[in-house]
Amino acid sequence: MSLEAIVSIIIQGLTLGMLYFLIAAGLSLIFGLMDVLNFAHGAIFMVGAYVATTVYYDLGGGQFGAYLPPPLAPTLLKLGLKGGVALVADSNVRFVIALLAGGLVGVGLGALIEWSMIRPLYKRPIFQILLTLGLAYVLSELVRNIWGFNPYNLEKPAALAQSVEVVERMVPYYKFFLIALGCVLFIVVYALLQRTRLGIIIRAGVQNSEMVQALGINVRRVFTVVFALGAGLAAFGGAAAAPFVGVSPLMGMSFQLSAFIVVVIGGMGSIPGAAVGSLLVGLAQAFAAYRLSPLVANAILVGLMGLVLLIKPAGLFGAKKEGGH
Repeated sequence: MSLEAIVSIIIQGLTLGMLYFLIAAGLSLIFGLMDVLNFAHGAIFMVGAYVATTVYYDLGGGQFGAYLPPPLAPTLLKLGLKGGVALVADSNVRFVIALLAGGLVGVGLGALIEWSMIRPLYKRPIFQILLTLGLAYVLSELVRNIWGFNPYNLEKPAALAQSVEVVERMVPYYKFFLIALGCVLFIVVYALLQRTRLGIIIRAGVQNSEMVQALGINVRRVFTVVFALGAGLAAFGGAAAAPFVGVSPLMGMSFQLSAFIVVVIGGMGSIPGAAVGSLLVGLAQAFAAYRLSPLVANAILVGLMGLVLLIKPAGLFGAKKEGGH
């Protein structure tokens, strides 16, 4: 294998790893604190991608209407604005707004799901699994009915549309953007958990939620915040992934499977574990896909997860949780 190929595979693996981290970090937080295995996490990732794509094109004057079916007629028209009017001409600014919109929709959706559906089922884990699994199918069908079945693309903003030569191979700027974005979000989330009062409460709840409740802290409200934060990270990740992997009703399931593997390898409730697990999975998948095939790569990921569980059942950074709900 040439040096050029190795560098290209490493960059691809790091890019995939950071995308997996965006969805796995929230999944790890939600299960680590709340004991809720959210099978709708991938669907929220998908919703974030669709929302970001819609906002991006609508703000640009409704060009998205040329690519999507009638249900996605620009929302600006419903507000009485004329078609073709670009509220934000700069594609870079529109892209930032689209990312934030996707993440905020995820936060709101996560808070609504926790408050209306998950909260009554904290002591019924089987019902939680059935509920979130059913919710994943509901969200997928809702997306298909609004946006249709065909896959779509979110164009890269002008600042990230070019490529740079790395070891005699052209690498899109967008890959480096995704790697940098994952690193920044890791620092932000890690600092939130380690340096803030909310982080202290969350980490204490991971170890023993009953003790936190006994100290007079409203753990239920904290649960809502954590679920919303995890869902927001997933939706933000979907928005960021859209220009790289495309937008389709199937994108949520494929990324969710990888996210579960990441969380198991890294350890439930551990953000550093989610980061390390994401990098391992991303690099392993990139190398295996290059040398073998994507199907074999997925099988290797499952084998890697099994190996880690045999050596350390709690995951690389996981620890046994005391107490619980």
